[in-house]
Amino acid sequence: MRNIISAREDLANNMRITFNGACREVTGSCALIETSKTKFLVDCGLFQGQEFSTQDNFSSFGFNPKEIDFVLLTHAHVDHCGRIPKLNKEGFKGKIYCTLPTRDLTEIILLDSANIISKEALKNNSQPLFREEDVVGAMNNFSPINYHEKKRVSSDVEVRMSDAGHILGSSIFEVFVQENGKEKKIVFSGDLGNNSTPIIHDMEFIDEADFVIIESTYGGRFHEPAEWRKKGLHQAILESIGRKGVLMIPAFSLERTQEIIYELNDLAESEQISKAPIFLDSPLAIKAVDIYRKYVSFFDEEAQRKINSGDDLFNFSGLKYAKDVEESRAINQISPPKIILAGAGMCNGGRITYHLKRYLPGSKNHLLMVGYQAENTLGRKLLDGNKKVEIDGEFISVRAKVSALGSYSSHADQPKLLYWLGRIRGKKPQRVFINHGEEKAMLMLADGIKQKFNINSEIAEKNKIYEI
Repeated sequence: MRNIISAREDLANNMRITFNGACREVTGSCALIETSKTKFLVDCGLFQGQEFSTQDNFSSFGFNPKEIDFVLLTHAHVDHCGRIPKLNKEGFKGKIYCTLPTRDLTEIILLDSANIISKEALKNNSQPLFREEDVVGAMNNFSPINYHEKKRVSSDVEVRMSDAGHILGSSIFEVFVQENGKEKKIVFSGDLGNNSTPIIHDMEFIDEADFVIIESTYGGRFHEPAEWRKKGLHQAILESIGRKGVLMIPAFSLERTQEIIYELNDLAESEQISKAPIFLDSPLAIKAVDIYRKYVSFFDEEAQRKINSGDDLFNFSGLKYAKDVEESRAINQISPPKIILAGAGMCNGGRITYHLKRYLPGSKNHLLMVGYQAENTLGRKLLDGNKKVEIDGEFISVRAKVSALGSYSSHADQPKLLYWLGRIRGKKPQRVFINHGEEKAMLMLADGIKQKFNINSEIAEKNKIYEI
C-alpha cells in the first residue's frame, strides 16, 4: 500500500505533458501541460484533410475542457487555433494568451472556418463541429500580451513570448513553472519562420531551457536559397504570359498571400512584369490584408521603410481584389494571360477549386505551389503528379504544368531548425520533443539533433503522458 501511495505522490509532484495532435502529422496541434496546480494547453488546432469535418475533430479531446485554466496560442493558423470554439463550447472558461495580431487574425480565421464547416455539415447531413456563435463566445476569452513581456498566468506559471518569424504575430512561448521550490523552463517553438521572408521579422532566439518542444514541418528538407523566391515567381509569370496562359497560385490567406503580393508589388513597380491582370480571389486574405495594415509596427525594417516612403505594399496597378462571388466569377471573363492568387493553400476548399476545375485541363496553364501540402490534400495529390483528380465530385484531367517553390515556405527548414536550437545559450535542454511533422521529417530532424548536439530527442506520441 505504501508503494502505491508513494507512486501517486510522485506522479502528483511531477509536471506532465501530453500531445493531443500534430504527432507524425502537421495538423491538430494541441499540447496539454499539467503541473501540481495548473492545467493548460499550448494551441488547440484543427486536423486538416480533404475536409475540416474529419472525424479526428469530433473526437474527445482526451481531457476535460472545464478543467483547463488557460490556453497559450502560438499563432492564427487553423491547425493551431481551429478547435478553440469546440473547446469553448464544451466548457472552457479560461483566458487565451497571444499577441494582438494573433487575436485579430484568429477571429477572421475561425469565422471563416465556421462558415466552411456549416456548409460541409449541410452537405454531409451532419451536425457542425462548431457554429459562428461559438466563435463569438471564444473570442471573449482572448487576452493579448506583448512580445518579451513576462506575465504571471497562474499561481505557479509565468510566460513570455518572442517573435517566431512565421506569420504576423506568431510566437515562441517560454513557460516558467515553479515546482517544489525550483523553476523549470519549457520552451514551445510554435511554428518557426523561414528567415529572410518579406514583411515580418526573422525568428528570435531564447536563453536557456530545461525542455524544448520543436516543430518539424520541414525537418528533413533544405529550402531553396531565399533569392530564388522572387526569381522563381518572376520566371513563372513570364512563362505564363509568354504562353498566354493562366498562372494559378493557391496560397494560405495569412502571410503567404501578403508576402506574394509584396513581391508582385516590387515586380510591377520596377516594370519587370507586363500589365497582365493579377486577381486576389480570397475574401479571407483580403480581410487579413486589412489587419496587416493595422499592425505595421510588427513589420520588419525594410517593410516599414517602404511604407514610410509612401509605398502601399498591398496595392499596385494591375492588382484587383475579388471580394464577392460576382467579382470572382468575372475573373473567368478575362482572357489570358492572367494571374490568380486564391485560397485555400492546400487546395482543400476555397475559391481556388473553381479555378482548378476550369484551368487544370489546359496545357498552357501553370499551377504554382508556394506552401506546404499535407498528406491526403488535393494540393499534395497534384504535387505528386496525379494526372486526374477529383474536385467537388468531378474528375478533372491535369494537363497544366504543376510546380513548387520551396523558398516561399513560411516554415524553417532543417538547417534553420537546428540553428535555432543551437542558439539556446546557457543551460541546454535536458529533453527535446519533436512534433508537428510527418514521420519522415521528424526522424530526420531527430537524427540531425543527435549528430549536431548529441542530444537524444523524442518524437512526440499522441496521447502518451510524458513526465517532465
